[in-house]
Amino acid sequence: MGDETTRWAHALEVIDIATVDPVERILELARQRGASAIVVGRPLGLSGRAGPAVVSQRSFVDALRAGAGIPVEEFDERLTTVVAEKRLRSAGASATTRKRVRDAVAAQVMLQDYLDAKGPP
Repeated sequence: MGDETTRWAHALEVIDIATVDPVERILELARQRGASAIVVGRPLGLSGRAGPAVVSQRSFVDALRAGAGIPVEEFDERLTTVVAEKRLRSAGASATTRKRVRDAVAAQVMLQDYLDAKGPP
C-alpha cells in the first residue's frame, strides 16, 4: 500500500453570520488548526456557469485571501446539499436534525470531494 495517507474531511462548526463575522472566524479557525489552505465552496449553477451567487461571494473570498496568508481555493459545491440530505435521511435523521446539520454535512461533502480530487497528500 505504500505510505499513502487517507485524508478525511469533518465539519468543525457552522458559523452563524448573524452573530459572528465569518471571515474573522474562518481565519481564526485556520490559524488555530494550522491550516495549509482554506477551501470555499463555489456556488455554480447546475449548468456549471457562474451565477449571481458566485458574483456576490467574490467580496467574501477576496476578504479571506487578504487576511489568510495561505491559499484560499474555491471548489465546486454543486449538489452537495442534495448529497447531504440523502445521507442524513438514510441515517434516519429527523427533519429537525437534518435542518440543523445539513450545511455542516454539505460542507464536509464538498471538502472531501476537494481532498479526493487533490489525490494523496
